[in-house]
Order: sequence, then C-alpha cells, then structure tokens
Amino acid sequence: MMTRPLSLALVQAPAAPHHDVGAFAEGLGRLTRSLPGTHLFAYPELHLADAGAEDTSDAAERIEALAQPLDGPLDRQLAEVAGDLGVWLIPGSFYERGQDGRVYNTATAYSPEGRRVASYRKVFPWRPYETVAAGSDFVVFEMTGHGRVGLSICYDAWFPESSRQLAWMGAELIVNVVRTPTADRAQEVTIAKANAIVNQVFVASVNAASPDGLGRSLLVDPQGRARVESSSSESVVLTDTIDLDEVGLVRQYGTAGVTRPWRQFDGDDATIELPLYDGRMSASRWAPRSAMLEEVGA
Repeated sequence: MMTRPLSLALVQAPAAPHHDVGAFAEGLGRLTRSLPGTHLFAYPELHLADAGAEDTSDAAERIEALAQPLDGPLDRQLAEVAGDLGVWLIPGSFYERGQDGRVYNTATAYSPEGRRVASYRKVFPWRPYETVAAGSDFVVFEMTGHGRVGLSICYDAWFPESSRQLAWMGAELIVNVVRTPTADRAQEVTIAKANAIVNQVFVASVNAASPDGLGRSLLVDPQGRARVESSSSESVVLTDTIDLDEVGLVRQYGTAGVTRPWRQFDGDDATIELPLYDGRMSASRWAPRSAMLEEVGA
C-alpha cells in the first residue's frame, strides 16, 4: 500500500504557440478530464516560449521580444489555469526578464490553489548556443501532502552537482524539463538514470516531441529503473503513480538491497578537501536536509 502516492503526467509534446495560454489551458483541461486523480502535470522546456532555433542570427532579438517579468501576464495566466483545474503544474520554462535587465530561462511551478510556489532560473545554459544569463540558485518546493520536488532544466542534468544539490536540499523527485532535438538525447536518457541512482531519488525527464525535440521522455525510480518511457519523438503523455516514501526506503535498505551512499560518513571520518570547488566534504553536512532517513527509522 502506498503511503505517499503521487500521480503524475509527463506531457511529451511539441512547442505550443508562444504565450498562447488559451490553447494550452484547453489541452490541459482535456488531459485532466481523461486522467482524473492525476496530481502533477509537467511539460517540456520553453513549451510556451518558442523562439525557434537558438543558433540563428536573429535568435537573440526574438528571445528579447518574448521575455517578460516573472510576475508578468504569462505567470498570472498559468497560475489561474492551475487553480481552475485544481492541479499541480510545471508548464516547462519561459524567458524571464529579470529586474537586472537580463533574460533567464526560468521554470515555474503552480499549486492547485492557483499560486506560483517556485521559480528556477537555469543554472547551466547550453553554451555557446543558449545566450540567456545563468541563474545561481537551486530550487526545491513542497508539494503539500506529497513531498519535495526539485526543478531542473535540460542541460542542468549533465552537471552531477545540480542533481546532488537538489537531493541534498530534500528533493525526492527531480523534474528535468527538456528541449533536446540533438543526437545526445541518448546520453541524456542514461544521465537521467544515473542521477536517480547516485542520489537515490525519482527523476522525471520530459523532452519536447518532434519537430522541437527527440522525445524519449522517461520517469526513473530511486534505483535507476525506468518506470515509464517513450521510445520515440512522437507526442505522448506518460503517466504513473509513484510512492515518494520509496526514496527513504531505498536510502535505508540500499540500492538493490546493498548500497547506501547517503550513509557513507560517520563522525570519525576525516573531512575531504575539494579543491575543484574551493570547498570541502564533511560528514556533518553530507546527509540530506530533509532528514528522511530519520523518518523511516534509520
């Protein structure tokens, strides 16, 4: 019997007409009616902010034209959609005009009460093609009654520090919204599984469908097993119900009943210097903040 069930839908779809929230709301409305009881709907990167190919000569101008403040019209409309339908919503990402005047690739999350509960600026833009400014803060939000979710955007997944930080902040599910039309999607599938394994968390990687992405979206459990996945670039909605308590159980009893990396250090272990980061790794700061190990009696 599941103790903290979370039903979710990963919507592998091509980019929608930019900022056309009306059409988006209609489509999501149809999905909620066909998938009653689903708590969370997640869409690909830049789903409502299609600027076309980012390596064209006028890409910067088109991105500048699409950018709007975090609390602008798009944000308010998306919050209203989530509230009207009574669902948790991660609508992909959009181009945010920061108060500093720079443009960011920003993912947001909305509650069934129609409130924005999180916003995350992509920390690792895909250089040199993605010309937006880089964010600097990692973001985890609480899904009331379910658990903690970390936000990640596309190329972030290639940096193991990103997923490790989110897991340390208490994320039990990492949602990586993606727009990958290139051949390295094959590697991203492997990376999603690796990030789930080494951090013992659920990972959802939702990529755009053709012609904007190569698809192959998937949901991975804390032991690295793909629970649901797409094998093509066609539009599809992947659905599943997961138990977020599985995160704590895997960490307590070990991946494959053996490996428990979050319990690696004890009080007698020496601090490990990490000159790469001008920092260090110590036993006192290793365990995740969420104290999930204690909650399951570890």
